[in-house]
Amino acid sequence: MLKQKKGSTSARSPRFDYRVKAGARRDGFTLIELLVVIAIIGLLASVVLVSLNGARIKARNTQRKATLSQLQKALELYYNDNNAYPSSGGTWRSSEAGDTNVTPDPTNYIPGLVPNYVSKLPADPKGGPSSNPVCGATWMSAFLYNSDTVNYKLLSHCAPEGSWTSSDTFYDSVRPIHAWQVSTPAVTNVW
Repeated sequence: MLKQKKGSTSARSPRFDYRVKAGARRDGFTLIELLVVIAIIGLLASVVLVSLNGARIKARNTQRKATLSQLQKALELYYNDNNAYPSSGGTWRSSEAGDTNVTPDPTNYIPGLVPNYVSKLPADPKGGPSSNPVCGATWMSAFLYNSDTVNYKLLSHCAPEGSWTSSDTFYDSVRPIHAWQVSTPAVTNVW
């Protein structure tokens, strides 16, 4: 029990020595140690996010190429049954609703393929306004289709991310830095 001074009405607080004595055990971490650990965790997290973004880009590009191949096969099946490719009415048709530079028709941009040749026409995995600087803000990341019934060209337009070379199977010599394509041989280097 604490002793009270004469004339004092309250008990005095005990004094504590906050200094760490030599050889004494210290509990917890200092502020500097915590800041160093937080900085290291932040650096590791940023490295992981950068590599994940690269993986996402590769996955979207792989999906675009797979979609072009599948639609090319569906177009060839359509041609075998009808002796003509689906007509686009003389215009480019887009898989993105907001594409104002061409005819937007997300559910039927390749007329006649649904439901006999594909269950649903696919959209670009990213979609929306293009991030490709060549395309500017007015073009969408989309699949575009054009056909006169004798020939066709299907593009992954303003969508491919990263870089590629002319040896790429889907290389479009008309749009070498912002599109991939599949087409009939007669229009590969024209439309």
